[in-house]
Amino acid sequence: MEVSANTPAVVTGGASGLGAATVRALAAKGAKVAIFDMNEEKGEAIAAEVGGIFCKVNVTSEEDVDAGFAKAREAHGQERILVNCAGIGNAMKTASRVRDENGGLTGETKHFLLSAFDFVIQVNLVGTFRCIAKSAAGMLKLDPLSEDGDRGAIVNTASVAAEDGQMGQAAYSASKGGVVGMTLPIARDLMSEGIRVNTILPGIFETPLMNAAPQKVKDALAASVPFPKRLGMPEEYAKLAMTMIECGYFNGEDVRLDGAIRMAPR
Repeated sequence: MEVSANTPAVVTGGASGLGAATVRALAAKGAKVAIFDMNEEKGEAIAAEVGGIFCKVNVTSEEDVDAGFAKAREAHGQERILVNCAGIGNAMKTASRVRDENGGLTGETKHFLLSAFDFVIQVNLVGTFRCIAKSAAGMLKLDPLSEDGDRGAIVNTASVAAEDGQMGQAAYSASKGGVVGMTLPIARDLMSEGIRVNTILPGIFETPLMNAAPQKVKDALAASVPFPKRLGMPEEYAKLAMTMIECGYFNGEDVRLDGAIRMAPR
């Protein structure tokens, strides 16, 4: 599906990082982009920069997502493109021993809080599916763009942690593994409707979260990438997202974008 002037698009998590780069890539082709995010200041700024609109949306909220799509469609029409970049992470071992302030064992134990586990699943997995389902239902009403019957394209964001998660990433890996696992079934659900679904598994990228890390930590992470020995750039994610959107034969795929890294246990 060619992205051209006034093509309606929605990007969740579009106020920063991978999402913001994708917003800019879509807008550069003339797309009218709606940014779903919780950060009003950044979201409004990027929307003004690209001539799009900002919708304050928490993807765990049915009401927020419905209101976001309604606002986006009123402004731009039914979206033909959805890119899901909204996501969070946390780190906690499944179970571990408690240590005192001096590092000694206390004899007590603790486990991953189930509420924290559930929150990551709700944002990364259920939130992604919620946006997919509601967007796809709207796309069904569109006329096909080509003789192939192409109506729309959906791109999701998983992580290399879906395949080689590290210590403390049980919740994050489970949520991203779920996104990978549902990609092909959803593509098959929508195959007769001309809606394609693909997922990107980014490695270690230069994002606002990573920018907060000390430089020596970033340097060590970059050195662990086989080639090129650096962190990924959000614009590289956006390039792959655009390929998935515009290449009509790209469907039902989960693609790592990671410089050939395979994550160590810790």
